[in-house]
Amino acid sequence: MRLRLTDVAEQAGVSEATVSRVLNNKPGVGTRTRNNVLTALDVLGYERPPTLRRHAVGLIGLIVPELDNPIFPLYAQTITTVLSGSGYTPVLCTQSPSGVSEDEYIDMLTERGVAGIMFVSGLNSDTHAEVDRYHELIDKNLPLAFITGQPKGIDAPTFSADDTHAARTAVEHLVSLGHSDIGLISGPEKFWPVKRKIEGYQQGMRDIGPERIELTLFSEQGGYAAAERLLDKGVTGILCGSDMMALGAVRAAQNRGLSVPGDVSIVGYDDSPLISHTSPSLTTLRQPVRDIATAATRALLEAIDGASTPTAEYLFRTELIVRSSTGAPRT
Repeated sequence: MRLRLTDVAEQAGVSEATVSRVLNNKPGVGTRTRNNVLTALDVLGYERPPTLRRHAVGLIGLIVPELDNPIFPLYAQTITTVLSGSGYTPVLCTQSPSGVSEDEYIDMLTERGVAGIMFVSGLNSDTHAEVDRYHELIDKNLPLAFITGQPKGIDAPTFSADDTHAARTAVEHLVSLGHSDIGLISGPEKFWPVKRKIEGYQQGMRDIGPERIELTLFSEQGGYAAAERLLDKGVTGILCGSDMMALGAVRAAQNRGLSVPGDVSIVGYDDSPLISHTSPSLTTLRQPVRDIATAATRALLEAIDGASTPTAEYLFRTELIVRSSTGAPRT
């Protein structure tokens, strides 16, 4: 049976233009209105277009890094809670160095007809990564949202921690305790969070002491190796790009017979779950995970509903949590 826009519009109580936007999967139509049009199709015996049948499932793609770092499960949990409360089901895709690539996940998700995709610390945080994949998704009118880094030239809502402010705050904390020889451990410089941490560290160290920066893998092992090099240079304070790296730095110091914080003070980043129960308990920058994840998820849902969403990057301030791993240097 040939579809008549007039019949569908009358049944749904909307204009023919609105019916056309729904059938062509265009933005600018609210969820209730869109559902009314789809219901009208069903009542009149018209077959829904394939793309609309898939979108009706209510799936959202969620691409996150490997879950070894406890901060990423917290992101996934928060996003899942918000999505579930809005009637959507997340399709969780976790990446690992030798596993399925982000592009492969994107292909899988689009084949399943997800209504949108969220990217957490993926290639969107890599300043060297190509952005064509995101342009292609936007050209298909698929709503996107990013956490931790906005791909260059991509108009989609992005939400990140203010890493520059965080690193500067950590340095200022160590300086206030009396430290002047302070090192920074972080991951590869191609990532937005690392670039910003370096910037904040350099701002904090201006006129304080020598810059000592060690870039390595985002892991406990990477933190251990980098801390070894900094300890050889005689630093008394270390700022780390993640809590896992900080745990590696603590282990490197203790294996040398050094006291934390007696001989060296160490600051982490994230305040991931259970980090307060380490020995010593870790001073760290608390990333506002729930605030970031909730804001990003709601922005994506608004885009799916056809609302106009911000395309700028929103930065969230971290909070310095002072515990037992920092103190005054020995005199």
